[in-house]
Amino acid sequence: MPASDTAVTVSRQPAPHPDCMLTDAPNPEDAAAISDALDRFNIEHTGIADRKPLAVLVRDPEAYQVVGGLTGRTSLGLFFLDLFYLPPRLRGSGLGTQILRQAEDEARARGCRTAVLYTITFQAPGFYQKHGWKRLGEVPCDPPGTSRIFMTKELTAPAGEPVRSR
Repeated sequence: MPASDTAVTVSRQPAPHPDCMLTDAPNPEDAAAISDALDRFNIEHTGIADRKPLAVLVRDPEAYQVVGGLTGRTSLGLFFLDLFYLPPRLRGSGLGTQILRQAEDEARARGCRTAVLYTITFQAPGFYQKHGWKRLGEVPCDPPGTSRIFMTKELTAPAGEPVRSR
């Protein structure tokens, strides 16, 4: 009998489709699963495992509760400034400059060459520009007339020294 007469037919079932769930409240473990998987992917492709959170926290001296500060992360030579908030009573005192400088200095110490962020037109683009950040672009958002402003800063100059534009 020819070999083709004795071949076993394998029935192939289609692979089940993964479930997709839209949520406005992902739990921290689910968010970490995505973040960690992307981090592993990046490490496989770059050989660099340097992703690390960065925060400068401002605590109330009496209650010792966080009332503001900055959060972000460093990875692959970039400092991502994610959130920066100070209560109105602490603005204009130089504290914001101190916080930003601490974060930028730590990013430099971690080997970051560049920083990126986005802010909104009614937030603090002038504050960042005063500290050497440059606009990359704007994307309109709500309310009408408002934009998200994407900014960057070269971190190669030591803190306190202006970064020269090329």
